[in-house]
Amino acid sequence: MLILVFFLPELLTAETFTGTYGINYGRIADNIPSPDEVATLLRAAKIKNVRIYDADHSVLKAFSGTGLQLVVGLPNGFVKEMSANASHAMAWVKENVQAFLPKTSVCGIAVGNEILGGGDYELWEALLGAVKNIYNAVDKLGLADVVQISTAHSQAVFDNSYPPSSCIFRENVAQFMKPLLEFFSQIGSPFCLNAYPFLAYMSDPENIDINYALFQKTKGIYDMKTDLHYDNMLDAQIDATYAALEDAGFKKMEVIVTETGWASLGDANEAAATVNNARTFNYNLRKRLAKKKGTPLRPKMVVKAYIFAIFNENLKSGPTSERNFGLFKPDGSISYDIGFHGLSSAESSLLSLKVRDSLYQHTRSFKRQHIGIRTVYFLDKNN
Repeated sequence: MLILVFFLPELLTAETFTGTYGINYGRIADNIPSPDEVATLLRAAKIKNVRIYDADHSVLKAFSGTGLQLVVGLPNGFVKEMSANASHAMAWVKENVQAFLPKTSVCGIAVGNEILGGGDYELWEALLGAVKNIYNAVDKLGLADVVQISTAHSQAVFDNSYPPSSCIFRENVAQFMKPLLEFFSQIGSPFCLNAYPFLAYMSDPENIDINYALFQKTKGIYDMKTDLHYDNMLDAQIDATYAALEDAGFKKMEVIVTETGWASLGDANEAAATVNNARTFNYNLRKRLAKKKGTPLRPKMVVKAYIFAIFNENLKSGPTSERNFGLFKPDGSISYDIGFHGLSSAESSLLSLKVRDSLYQHTRSFKRQHIGIRTVYFLDKNN
């Protein structure tokens, strides 16, 4: 008998995002739970997509066997080295990705964070080389269908983002952005956007309706060029990105929001950073993502977003708001209620889940044995 096996291309594509909701696991703190406890918390909360900003081995080990989909980060400080030396890129991928597969589901590598539009112009020049060397290492190791390569951008790469249809890439950014987009288009990577309605509102509170930023009822904005209405700022920020991509010649590239969130505490000049506003934003965002719909400009491109962040991070520099984006407090309890539960509840719910699963497996085993006995008896009777 000749058996033909056909492998479908889609079965070999890296599954980098399950569903529409993910979260960033920042760890610039000295008082947050251990990685093992974080894995328990995320599994109980049914948050499967996770991004970290490095490739810390304690996290990679803790996530082993959990099924959590992890995007690791190559920190900005390594980008120049990886761009200049392909063998160093290979060594980094072997040590921080290949060594943990497949038990730890590393599904992506983010090469740097918010480099273009930032202040280090040497990093701008090094980014594409680092991306290519990391990708080539992944490809040579046979992992290109498992691990997706990307880099996240801030909105500093854009010009004229209002209304959304007018958005383009900044002139000084475009010469670096277009070759990068060309390469990402070839390897099937998305455009990763860090989008914060909180920051946009804070920059111009007199002219921006806070309800528009918080997904609350509002008149929104109207884009005359596209004849589209926007009832929330995040959709407008995403569509501004699509407009810039189309202007650059990459109309089909998907946009994934790799960071978004709202601070629950701020300095005296950060009046919008309140628990109530953070709760409202994150609760409404979660509802919006659960609808699995696109944006006004790209209705068939389902919006996917990673929330910033799991925890408040007490060692971060900058204004008070920077240390208070967490959905959870340092001890693992909830910062405010949007439907998730704290670490103690997560541990008990996960334990009960394991008990139920154990009972289910025991019952199945008993039934199989019982059916097996009846089958033998039936055969014997017929003999």
